[in-house]
Amino acid sequence: MLIRETVIPIDEINEELLLEVNGEKKLYKKSIYLDLEHYVYKVPICVGVFGIGYLDEENNEFRVVQYMLENRQDVRVVLHKGKELLEKLKKEFGKKYITTFSGNNDFTVIRYLFKKYKIDMDVNKEFASIDIQEEYKKAKNEIIGLKNLEKIFNIDRDSEVISGNTLAKTIGKMFHDEEYCYRIPKEKIDKILIYNEKDVYNLFLINTLWNKFIDK
Repeated sequence: MLIRETVIPIDEINEELLLEVNGEKKLYKKSIYLDLEHYVYKVPICVGVFGIGYLDEENNEFRVVQYMLENRQDVRVVLHKGKELLEKLKKEFGKKYITTFSGNNDFTVIRYLFKKYKIDMDVNKEFASIDIQEEYKKAKNEIIGLKNLEKIFNIDRDSEVISGNTLAKTIGKMFHDEEYCYRIPKEKIDKILIYNEKDVYNLFLINTLWNKFIDK
């Protein structure tokens, strides 16, 4: 299993611009930002990248922690590491929300695999869910994809966009071929991790800049 942690300094946040959900404006402080890269064949098979981001208020930093599967031997440990970090963030950092973009698929995968591998956590009971796609739909009465929403927010990824299908195929190869992790170019691994990191961090940016670009 690969573990990657990225620390991003945070500029001063203008609270007038924050996304508000159910009267709560400081969600960004209390939220975990989640994005999974997974492999599904009829049913969820594995999580290839378990990406978790959160605000470290004490150090004024945003941290992204990623657990990446190298082969099928890592399936259980990736899930356990994800669960352990979620628990830590709830207990030690007071996080009580999970922010996603169109997160139903991710939650379905987590519930299925946690149950299959007897991992004792019901994510939807432990955390309230905030779905950025749903919040946009409430504001604009239309559905939008993450990349198009990023354009509205003038977010430049500065990295290669990877299709979900390409990601799933790569994770599938890593699951089925235990030697593939030794053949896959390091640059390809880096691209996947950077892509997932941007997915996670951009959820935070959208949350904290909401009212600058979205008028109800």
